[in-house]
Amino acid sequence: MAFTTSKPQVESEAIVNWELTITALLTLAIYSFLYGDNPFYRFAEHLLVGLSIGYSLVLTVGSIIMPKVVTPLAHGDFAALVPLLLGGAMFLRLSTRLGRWSQIPMALLIGAGAGASIPAMLQARVLKQMASTISGVGSVDGAIILMGVLATLTYFVFTREQTGLWGKSATVGRYFMMIFFGATFAYTVMSRVALLIGRLEFLLGDWLHTL
Repeated sequence: MAFTTSKPQVESEAIVNWELTITALLTLAIYSFLYGDNPFYRFAEHLLVGLSIGYSLVLTVGSIIMPKVVTPLAHGDFAALVPLLLGGAMFLRLSTRLGRWSQIPMALLIGAGAGASIPAMLQARVLKQMASTISGVGSVDGAIILMGVLATLTYFVFTREQTGLWGKSATVGRYFMMIFFGATFAYTVMSRVALLIGRLEFLLGDWLHTL
C-alpha cells in the first residue's frame, strides 16, 4: 500500500514541476524582448495570440452558437436563422463582389451597441458624477472637487478667449488636469511594477526556490 500511494504523488509532483518550468520559460521568453526582438519572444507572442483566439473561439461556440443558434434550430425555432444569417453576412466582407452586404449586420451591431451604451454611459459617467459633485459641496473635499470640475470645464470652452478671470480659471483647470494625469500615470506604473514583482516572485520563489 505504501508503494501504490507514493507513486502517484511522485508523478503529480513531476507534472507540477513541468508546468512550472514551462510557465517560467515562457515568462523569460516574453521578458527577452527587453534585450531585443528574437525568436523566443516571437514564439511566446504567437503562442499567446493563438491560445487567446482558440479560447475565444471555443467560448463563442459553447456559449453563443450552440445554445442560441444550434439548439433552437434543433427544436424547430427558426427565428434563430435571423442572427445566423446576419452573422454569416459579416463574412461577406472578405469578398470584393459581395462585401457591401456586410454593412447591414455591421450597421445593426453598431447601432444596437450605441443605443445600449450611450444611456448607460450617460447615467454612470455624467449624471452620477454630477450628483456626487453637487451633493458633496458641504465638505471641504466636495468644494475642491466642484472647483476643479468648473475650472476644468472653463479650460475646454474654446469659443471664448482665456483672459482675465476666465483665463485664471482655465489655468486652475489645467493644473487639476495635470494632477489627474500624474496620478493616473503613477497608478499605471504601480500596477505594472506589481505585475513585475509577482512574476519575479514566481521565478525566484515558486520555480527556483531561492526566496
